[in-house]
Amino acid sequence: MFFYGANPIFYTSLLLLVPAIILAIYAQYKVSSTYKKFSKKPASSGVTGAEASRRLLDEAGLGDVDIEVIPGQLSDHYDPRRRVLRLSEGVARGSSLAALGVAAHESGHAIQHASKYVPMQIRSAVVPAASFGSNFGPLIFFMGLIFTAFRPLMTLGIVLFTAAVLFQIVTLPVEFNASSRAMKLLQRNGLVVGSEAQGAGQVLRAAALTYVAAALMSILMLVRMVLISRSR
Repeated sequence: MFFYGANPIFYTSLLLLVPAIILAIYAQYKVSSTYKKFSKKPASSGVTGAEASRRLLDEAGLGDVDIEVIPGQLSDHYDPRRRVLRLSEGVARGSSLAALGVAAHESGHAIQHASKYVPMQIRSAVVPAASFGSNFGPLIFFMGLIFTAFRPLMTLGIVLFTAAVLFQIVTLPVEFNASSRAMKLLQRNGLVVGSEAQGAGQVLRAAALTYVAAALMSILMLVRMVLISRSR
């Protein structure tokens, strides 16, 4: 039978998502404004992001990790499957505090991968399940909510989405650790000196806030799904 009834929990539980939505909006503003601010402040070392990454990777014995320049802004990432560090044009060719901070952060991910950093291994292992759960978990859940004949699908949807939540949670130590490594590497190699470290650090902390917002959103989404399922 098709579900027509208005479930109060379905609507009132939407309030759970408000803090995460506000944090997500603030985090996006913070990372954009902070990156823009410190992308205009050159590092005294004069080293570009690509040069910094190459130096840090070579120092860690990762000379076989390639560096590629890709389009976009803040599209930087490390691909553990192909062992390639991809830097956006602004980061790769820029010598600003923002560029060095981002480049060192992504280099930190490559070093995590090489050193078999446990949280990163866990995150990599749950990627397939997390991707499927994120895309189809909520859909399957609401199919069970709408069609009473398929009510067990609600539980299946929750289980699938839990994998996505786990991915978001384990992402936090991975990102925080990469930022911590980045700051130590930048200072140890003289790529940033004195107060410059504070600028690079602000860029990394702003970026980390986006991961906190994503984790909070996924957790509250899961809580909402559980509350709705128990009210049926």
